[in-house]
Amino acid sequence: MQLAQSIIAAELEQFEKHFKSAVKSNVSLLDKIMQYIVKRKGKQLRPMFVLLSAKLGGEINDKTYRAASLVELLHTATLVHDDVVDESLERRGFFSINALWKNKIAVLVGDYLLSKGLLLSLDNQDFRTLQILSTAVKLMSEGELLQIEKARNLNLKEDIYFEIIRNKTASLVASSCAAGASTTFTDDISIEKMRLFGEKAGIAFQIKDDLFDYGSADIGKPTGNDIKEKKLTLPLIYTLNNVNASLKREIIYIIKNENTDKEKVRYVIEQVEKNGGISYAAEKMLSYRDEALAELYHFAPGQVRDGLEELVRYTTDRKY
Repeated sequence: MQLAQSIIAAELEQFEKHFKSAVKSNVSLLDKIMQYIVKRKGKQLRPMFVLLSAKLGGEINDKTYRAASLVELLHTATLVHDDVVDESLERRGFFSINALWKNKIAVLVGDYLLSKGLLLSLDNQDFRTLQILSTAVKLMSEGELLQIEKARNLNLKEDIYFEIIRNKTASLVASSCAAGASTTFTDDISIEKMRLFGEKAGIAFQIKDDLFDYGSADIGKPTGNDIKEKKLTLPLIYTLNNVNASLKREIIYIIKNENTDKEKVRYVIEQVEKNGGISYAAEKMLSYRDEALAELYHFAPGQVRDGLEELVRYTTDRKY
């Protein structure tokens, strides 16, 4: 990500100041938690997508920084709530908010972050940004609930899987690009192209996450974790839909009843690899990456476009 980071180095530094200011609170407990969140932030891919998408259309401005802050506020809020729902005690190698301050405070912190994001846009009359990002939150919630609904019978078709990740994961990346673009581009066609670019990149990003569950690299979660949580990811869906009925029943039985047995989970991983699930998912991931780049190539070549391309390639080439 070196090129992308170098292009917007000064803007990222400015964004940091905007974000820290946006999460400040007069309640000492809340401010302490906000400081903890700021210190353990992730790679900030989504704010980078906002800033680069904006820079593609013109000069980054205050509206752009507010859009990037809103994206990070919403993303952080969903992560805090996700950790409560998943009963997760870790996030990015640190204790989660619910692990340190319990569920009730964690839920309220997520609500606080969401409200701060909404007010940031409303107070500055950034209605277009707010509309774009509110749509993403709606889609993310629908995607999560659809996944829960469909995971019960472990009989997920590929089209439903893509609907889930388009809503659950890709919508925020798509909205990050659209929101950033909306602060500098003046035509709706360019903004929509950037939204599509982000959506395709977001889908590729999620498939990469799916593939991590079948690898051996240390990525902050154990291999086979999705299987243990009965999550139907693309490598597994492909396998279940393309093996004989006997093996399909066996794999489903293990996922439903023996998903804490390490040897059984390893057996499922071996079957997914043996039956082409991993190679199929990798092929799909690269296909979506290339579709994202095709949308990007509608714009004139230049350093900013190169930075966005690097960011997309990073999402599919990353090691964690």
